[in-house]
Amino acid sequence: MEKTALIVIDLQIGVQSETAPLYNLANVIDGVNQRIRLFREENKPVIFVQHNDSDLILNSPEWQLFPKLDCKDTDIYVNKTHANSFYKTNLNDILTKLNINKLEICGAQTEYCIDTTIRMAHGLGYHLFMKKGLTTTVNNDLLGAKTIIAHHENIWNNRFLTFL
Repeated sequence: MEKTALIVIDLQIGVQSETAPLYNLANVIDGVNQRIRLFREENKPVIFVQHNDSDLILNSPEWQLFPKLDCKDTDIYVNKTHANSFYKTNLNDILTKLNINKLEICGAQTEYCIDTTIRMAHGLGYHLFMKKGLTTTVNNDLLGAKTIIAHHENIWNNRFLTFL
């Protein structure tokens, strides 16, 4: 039997700044919260992954999840120190223990932690799903956030995951 979990990656206060805001953040958070509600209604696990490094220091204000996210104490929380949510974390152990073989992915940043986690999860044999538009990133010196997101969604589509 297939079991699914929702993985919400790095929707943390310090991922953006005043000069580099996350693209379309309010809509992304609203969409993520809709997915969270659906998963809870179906008694499926919601897992929040939080990055922890010299910019996002564990338990600092910047490390915290955005306050508008629908987080509960009963959700599962994973800390990571690398773009890959599986690297030196207990995420795969948690998923194995819960017999999860399907993952829905959302969060930040599209070209870093989301992309790396999607590729790793695919390589580990998970079936992956995503609702279009539920990742975000910031503009960089080469590309705008909207282009980065569209580019990655195009690469992932039917290669690494299926869009809902």
